[in-house]
Amino acid sequence: MQVPIFTVDAFTNRPFCGNPAAVCLLENDLDEDLHQRIATEMNLSETAFIRKLHPTDDFTKSSRFGLRWFTPANEVPLCGHATLASAAVLFHIKKNPNSVLTFVTLSGELKTRQEKDHIVLDLPLYSTYPQELQEVEELIKAATGDMIVQDLRYSPDTKKLLVRLSDAYERSVLEELQVGAQRFLSAEKTGKVKGLILTLKGKPNGKDKGHDFYSRYFAPWYGVLEDPVTGSAHAVLSSYWSVADWERKKCLMWSLFHRYLKQSTSNVLYPPQKLQQLPVSVDHLSG
Repeated sequence: MQVPIFTVDAFTNRPFCGNPAAVCLLENDLDEDLHQRIATEMNLSETAFIRKLHPTDDFTKSSRFGLRWFTPANEVPLCGHATLASAAVLFHIKKNPNSVLTFVTLSGELKTRQEKDHIVLDLPLYSTYPQELQEVEELIKAATGDMIVQDLRYSPDTKKLLVRLSDAYERSVLEELQVGAQRFLSAEKTGKVKGLILTLKGKPNGKDKGHDFYSRYFAPWYGVLEDPVTGSAHAVLSSYWSVADWERKKCLMWSLFHRYLKQSTSNVLYPPQKLQQLPVSVDHLSG
């Protein structure tokens, strides 16, 4: 069986930037082990598999599909950028005319829609709770060394640990931080943490005006040392910062860094008034 595979750069308007994802269109069911073998062969942070929910479904006409995501190591319950990449393939390559596409996933139904030249994905917001340092001290040490940690939070729904660095640090400190994410595997073996977020409050009156926070994301437990742009992490970050920095919640702007990228990628997130979902908009996807 032949499986068409597309590589899509999400969160960018230029080639070789943003966060690439592989997208596979499955006309028929695929052997379970082949999902992982294909994802390992693609060797991107995530490979998405779009499947038909009914035999009569059509990638060019239907509006509901099944969707799964695999890293090079295993399946993951949620991936924002690979979902956007999947929608881009259906909207732009398959010329699907529907204004809204719904994906049935391990995290429930995710809806994507076209708005002018954007593709928008509604992600659930995940709450965070205070985390005792003693339980994750070795992991924090591996991630930050002797840096000052201002806040420590945990998202049980996503198994993500959010580490907020001191407000005294500048953006460059986070950007230039050398993180040996491979060490996280020996520091955290309980299965409680599957992703680590380093985040820093922006300085609205500084040279980087308009950025409310910065972040980097690491998931070596899923075979991804560092993810350049992570929608699922922002489902946690937006929930946290909308409370921690409430006065500026109406327009959260974010910028992520990856030390292998020559430049940062940025975007604007517009959380709804009730902050129950996170719409992630993308200026352009190229593949």
